[in-house]
Amino acid sequence: MSAQWSRAQVLELAPDAGSAKAGQGLARAAAWRTLGCTDQALWGEIQGSGKNPYQVRIDLSEPAFKCSCPSRKFPCKHGIGLLLIFADQPGAFTAGGAPDWVTDWLERRTQRTEQRAAKAAERPPADPEARAKRAAQRADKVHRGVEELALWLADLVRQGLGAAQAQPVRYWENIAARMVDAQAPGLARWVRNLADNASSGEGWQERMLAAAGRLHLLLEAYARIDALPAALQADVRTCIGWPTPKEELLAQAGVTDAWTVLGQRIEREEKLRVQRTWLWGEATGREALILQFAAGAQPFEMAFVPGARFEGRLVYFPSAQPLRAIVATRTDAASGVVGLRAPGVAAARDAYVGALAEQPWIERWPLRVGGVVPRRDDAGGWQLVDAEGDGVALDERTACGWQLLAISGGAPLEVFGEWDGARLQPMSVATEGRLFTVAQTDAGAQIARVA
Repeated sequence: MSAQWSRAQVLELAPDAGSAKAGQGLARAAAWRTLGCTDQALWGEIQGSGKNPYQVRIDLSEPAFKCSCPSRKFPCKHGIGLLLIFADQPGAFTAGGAPDWVTDWLERRTQRTEQRAAKAAERPPADPEARAKRAAQRADKVHRGVEELALWLADLVRQGLGAAQAQPVRYWENIAARMVDAQAPGLARWVRNLADNASSGEGWQERMLAAAGRLHLLLEAYARIDALPAALQADVRTCIGWPTPKEELLAQAGVTDAWTVLGQRIEREEKLRVQRTWLWGEATGREALILQFAAGAQPFEMAFVPGARFEGRLVYFPSAQPLRAIVATRTDAASGVVGLRAPGVAAARDAYVGALAEQPWIERWPLRVGGVVPRRDDAGGWQLVDAEGDGVALDERTACGWQLLAISGGAPLEVFGEWDGARLQPMSVATEGRLFTVAQTDAGAQIARVA
């Protein structure tokens, strides 16, 4: 049987709060006509509004979902409900041979995977001359876009931040749209971040000035890109919005390790859902960020469950501080010893400062701090303080200080989260051989033990 699931892990897979709530309503074994499982798959039948029951199947290796209901959400409420039953009552499933409607689906999935691999192998190499021509045309567009944005940014600072805060939405969207037209979508995102800072509440001036300074540094770096080290050139191009071909990454050796999924966040950008998944390598001690994009309620290409562990080969994108990666291969792994080998606060901060010196456009840093205890500060906020008295402030939007204190009970914790240079958003917590994940929901932070 595959690794044990928790309710928190299952609910993390729901495409929205409504699907999660509806799925919990179906998480009763008595509501299902059949429940079955193998080491690879789960399946079940449940009566819906039609004559025939809905047939629900789950490939546990990813996981992947398929349901005969008309819902366009992935997974639908029936898939969430079925997996919740497996998390709560694995004994409710009958082990044995899968019915044809399950095995046929699994076989088709295997065939599609093999066909994609075969097509990729048969694909003729790209015409180098045509590729060079397209790259030159894009470079010319980006160059003009960078020049235009540099002038716009200088005008913004010259007029003063107060004037910028009073600007309407179209002021920001117009220049962002021009950056998209210039084939520099990364710059459009930087502009929208500036707009967000202008309306971010108390302390917005400092945040906006810092963001404007980093954007100016990026534009200046692009203007002198040929003089930069190769790794930093790659960072600049990534920030601008240049893509890195996947086939080039997969040709690299990569890093093989046992990887634990330490945290996950899903956000919306324009019409896309963006999933950020953080992995931590047991032997190498390296973090890796897996970014995935999906339109609407479509599923992400690869599923990751917070708290799960797998053996795999990751390939990092070129960078002066490599963080983002893609998974080249992976297989399930047995549970290991839970522990993050996290340093104290001072050492963790030093690592961040060193990384920022080499790659100044890091927006979210994977921070691991150990030996820390949650404490309230004089302003009513929360900090994680170690035995030396050093502390990191928790992001007030996380609102999980009391829950962390309950897990701690006064004993030190190891905490992993995203650090923006001022505040930490916890994503997982380890203590005394136990691992908890921190999920952000509409109802606030939800902490659940997963190992």
